Amino acid sequence: MKFWRTFDIEVIKFLEGTHEIDFEIGDSFFQHFEDNELVQKGNLIVRIKMKVGANLIEMDFHIAGKVTLTCDRSLESFEEPLDFHEKMIYKFGSEEKEIDENVNMITRDTPKVNVAQLIYEFILLALPAKKIHPDYRNEMDDEDYEGEGIYAYIDGQNSDDSDDESEAEEDNNSTVDPRWDLLKKLKNKE
Repeated sequence: MKFWRTFDIEVIKFLEGTHEIDFEIGDSFFQHFEDNELVQKGNLIVRIKMKVGANLIEMDFHIAGKVTLTCDRSLESFEEPLDFHEKMIYKFGSEEKEIDENVNMITRDTPKVNVAQLIYEFILLALPAKKIHPDYRNEMDDEDYEGEGIYAYIDGQNSDDSDDESEAEEDNNSTVDPRWDLLKKLKNKE
């Protein structure tokens, strides 16, 4: 229970205006969540700029630091840097309910808002879809080759003279075979 209380923001105590609240996230933070398969460790700083208005509270979360992930390819652990912003809005209304993924309704006498689950979800959303160790990021997957739809057929001419002849043929011909355009694109990539 003590863990969850450390992430309570006592919104009822804040006057209208802008306020800053900081939280430090360590390894133990991630162990309090049941579905913590993706992130087991991390060191992050969460800075919340809270704007309290007459009808709503707007919270801008700036989360920066590193989390330890497991590579999808090699199963090695590596540190992934994170630095991102997320927003959450709390509107004053007649009852407490979630309106949208970034908007909640709270009553004017709601004493506190707990942001632990929000921070955890924001961190998970900021993770890359493919968790690849930095040593392997420049290597292409088989999936990267698929789907491009480029196939080239070479008729066996490998000399430099054949390039000059094909360019001369293109100049003389008004219609160019589209396969030549694909080959030029591949050649220009190198």
